[in-house]
Amino acid sequence: MSMVLQARSTPIRSVEHRLKRLVDVVVSGLVIFLLMPFFLVLAALIHFYDRGPVFFWQDRVGLEGAVFRFPKFRSMVVNAEAIRAQIEAQNQHGAEGVTFKMKNDPRITPVGRFMRRFSIDELPQFLCVFKGEMSLVGPRPALPKEVARYTEEDRRRLASVPGLTCLWQIEGRGDVPFPKQVELDAWYIENWTFWLDVKILLKTIPAVLAGRGAY
Repeated sequence: MSMVLQARSTPIRSVEHRLKRLVDVVVSGLVIFLLMPFFLVLAALIHFYDRGPVFFWQDRVGLEGAVFRFPKFRSMVVNAEAIRAQIEAQNQHGAEGVTFKMKNDPRITPVGRFMRRFSIDELPQFLCVFKGEMSLVGPRPALPKEVARYTEEDRRRLASVPGLTCLWQIEGRGDVPFPKQVELDAWYIENWTFWLDVKILLKTIPAVLAGRGAY
């Protein structure tokens, strides 16, 4: 799939950039190693609920339009995409919204609802961080079909490596409307420092535990 993407590049001080990557590798490697027993238990729960696959894979768009494979622990029923067409009118971001969000989504399994409450379904993405496709902090990666609907303003999000968490994740996660997400992502890219990443990471922990906007 080819896309013409015009993302604005933002220069980042090389020392801080290397430090950011070093922290990404060390932290993601430790998380994968230390949480492996938990991952195995979770995988068993997901599989035995409906005998479906443990992981849900999607194409996502990263830095400057590069497409990569994006994993999550599966939190929905096996035929979730087929059901989506029937409920799309209930989009939390509006019927014409770029992204699809819905509170009390009927496709989410009981195990999946617990995982989403604390963003546990996102943990496999530490593998993407380790590989360099994502970072710990950065704009959340979008679907190719969402990027195809981006305005020039929206495309500013593609000027940074996508991340596990970002400014709008700590502001309210799924409750933050799409235009505000773009505004916060653009501000992050233009004002990036290593210490800004540290602040966002520290604020992510209470935001995840509070569960606000998680659905």
